[in-house]
Amino acid sequence: MILQIYTIIHTLISLIAIFTGVVVLFGLLAGNRVDGWTKWFLITAVLTTVTGFFFPFHGFTPAIGLGIISLPFLALTIFARYRKNLAGGWRWIYIVGAVICLYFNLFVLVVQSFEKIPALHALAPTQTESPFKLTQLVVLTISALLCIVALIRFRPEPARVT
Repeated sequence: MILQIYTIIHTLISLIAIFTGVVVLFGLLAGNRVDGWTKWFLITAVLTTVTGFFFPFHGFTPAIGLGIISLPFLALTIFARYRKNLAGGWRWIYIVGAVICLYFNLFVLVVQSFEKIPALHALAPTQTESPFKLTQLVVLTISALLCIVALIRFRPEPARVT
């Protein structure tokens, strides 16, 4: 019962991270800082990653590997945004990091969708089938293209220090 509640909480945090991440990405595409949304995206992305490590451990899994890979990207993204204030090259590090963090959450969303939604599971029961691979390729391609556009469009004004 506790594991079910924990799973629901983890899933809700993940969905909030995805939603706020999409808002942040569209803000970047529009050239806006969206400071409040960014804060919540990064908080929930960190919480999603951290809470993922507290599920029962039955050996190394791809989910654990992705969590380990996610942490440095999250740290670098947060550092670029809040310690370096997007100055100079830190702007593109932040953009690329934020998009990668969002992509990792979308990647897991696709995996979980193909595991849990019966119609998708029927299309790719082992997740080695073409529908799964094509879906992941589309998500990766769209993420990469939007990242490139964000790199071109997002030129924030320096943060005002008071």
